[in-house]
Amino acid sequence: MSTTTNKINEEMTIDETVRKYPNAQKVFVKYGVDTCCGGYRKIKDAVKVSGADIPKLLAELETVAE
Repeated sequence: MSTTTNKINEEMTIDETVRKYPNAQKVFVKYGVDTCCGGYRKIKDAVKVSGADIPKLLAELETVAE
C-alpha cells in the first residue's frame, strides 16, 4: 500500500523547502542556489540561475528530507 513519493519537488519555493526541511539549506548552498534573496523562487527557477544539476539537487534534497 505504501508508495514512494517525493517530499520535495521543483515547484516548491526555496523558502518553503528550507522552512519544512532546515537541512535543505546546506544542500542549496552546496549547489550554489541563493537561499536568501532568491528564496521566493521555485527550485526549478533557482537552479536555472545557479546552473546546478536539478536531478542531483532534488535527489540530495530528498535525502535530507527523510
